[in-house]
Amino acid sequence: MILFLALTAFAVAIAGATAFVIFWPLTLVHIRDRHPAIAAELGEGAFLKPKALWWLLRRRYRAYPDRALSGLATPSWISLLVILDGVAMGGVLWIVGQALS
Repeated sequence: MILFLALTAFAVAIAGATAFVIFWPLTLVHIRDRHPAIAAELGEGAFLKPKALWWLLRRRYRAYPDRALSGLATPSWISLLVILDGVAMGGVLWIVGQALS
């Protein structure tokens, strides 16, 4: 049962990745088009750069009074959290399952 829950947690992480692949590029295009200062801070090709992901995790987009930016970045942030939590929970459950077998 524990390994089934671990697989379910990994499935949740995959669902989060799907949402991330949809919303994060839209957020980056919005940043490129309307916020050159943020684009310069994140750098070119920021999709999987650790600096850009850390910027998203820290919710630094909230410092800008752009509702469209918040509307795109918030689902990106949530999906990134779902990915990280799903992988972490799946890993912990897998380790527990291995220890109990």
